[in-house]
Amino acid sequence: MKFIINHLDELPEVAQKIIGQLHYKLITFEGEMGAGKTTFIKEFVKALGTTDEISSPTFSIVNEYDTERGKVYHFDFYRLNHEDEALDFGIEEYLYSNQYCLMEWPNKIANFIPDEHHTITIENIEGARHLNFS
Repeated sequence: MKFIINHLDELPEVAQKIIGQLHYKLITFEGEMGAGKTTFIKEFVKALGTTDEISSPTFSIVNEYDTERGKVYHFDFYRLNHEDEALDFGIEEYLYSNQYCLMEWPNKIANFIPDEHHTITIENIEGARHLNFS
């Protein structure tokens, strides 16, 4: 599925459409710095039914949210220097918890991500966000 997002107010609808197409609870987010990954994840978690305050896990590596559909773990692996650092905080337990795992900068832990996951790629092209879901 492909979406072209011209305004932030379009994000909730896109998030709902993607949630309706999910086969897996593991989702990797690809895109350059500033592409809008965290912004979209915030809307995605809201669409899952959270009342929690949503923020970027850049410094904490992982944030946890309660939603109507269960737990959501939001990861930002940007600061990892080596993928083995993810083992130190128990990445495998998260990935096999059957809870939503939303992962920014997944290339930092590529060897640990199960094959059964979705990928969302976000690009900023001429002021619009192009979002591809697979």
